[in-house]
Amino acid sequence: MSALDWVRRNPLLWLGAALVLIALALSSLFVVPETKQALVLRFRQPRTIVNAYDPREAYGQTGAGLTFKVPFLDQVVWVDKRVLNLDLPRQGVLSTDQYRLEVDAFARYRIVNPVRMYVAAGNETRVGEALKPILGAALRDELGKRQFAVMLTPERDVVMTNIKKSLARSAAQYGAQIVDVRIKRADLPEGSPLDSAFERMRNTRQQMALSIIAEGRRRAQVVKGNADAAAAQIYSASFGKDPAFYDFYRAMQSYQTTFGTEDTSPRGASTILLSPDNDYLRQFMGRKPGQ
Repeated sequence: MSALDWVRRNPLLWLGAALVLIALALSSLFVVPETKQALVLRFRQPRTIVNAYDPREAYGQTGAGLTFKVPFLDQVVWVDKRVLNLDLPRQGVLSTDQYRLEVDAFARYRIVNPVRMYVAAGNETRVGEALKPILGAALRDELGKRQFAVMLTPERDVVMTNIKKSLARSAAQYGAQIVDVRIKRADLPEGSPLDSAFERMRNTRQQMALSIIAEGRRRAQVVKGNADAAAAQIYSASFGKDPAFYDFYRAMQSYQTTFGTEDTSPRGASTILLSPDNDYLRQFMGRKPGQ
């Protein structure tokens, strides 16, 4: 019996063999999306990375697409190329001025070394779980060195930079790169702690205001004293040149005070009777010849 006759008599066996070959061909092919990195393992050991992350590559010009692997020997671990989100549960932090803060924070990271990620964590989900306590410790350590008011000032950016650097050192062990770290909220607990904090802040601001007012008054007295001294020197120099004018000027000031020419208060008018030759009124009489 020829081989052709044998095949004709056993079509199911031939069909099964064809299906096996098709299955082997399909199992050796897989498609890598643009948004994924494919870590190919052989006997659970990293062999190669398909479509690895490269910050210089352009979209559409990466290693994504149809790729081959050895059936039954190679295994593919998928790693996201996109920026991943890490939300930290609310943390309690004690500042240096004894304020207990409730802090909500988040981080953004990307897996840039799939081999190191696989060796250290196994998959990208475990990387996020490992980074959460590290981020919480970095927050407590950095905010524990600061006062609560720092979170309301531009120095907050310095705090976030330090936290990012601390987290980045640990994330590198998992093949991850920290993109950003932010604090969403840093609030005091509701109730007496919040009211006490507001009262302390109010008292501090009032003390600062009193200090500023006192300093302003002190400077005003210095300026006024210097101005009065300068005015006295100018008057002395001017009156020394013309004693008669000085006598006239002082008499005019005395008349203004005595007769109340600038007094607008609703009091009854007063009458003063003086002799025309009274020495107090000599400036009204004018200068005599020879004077």
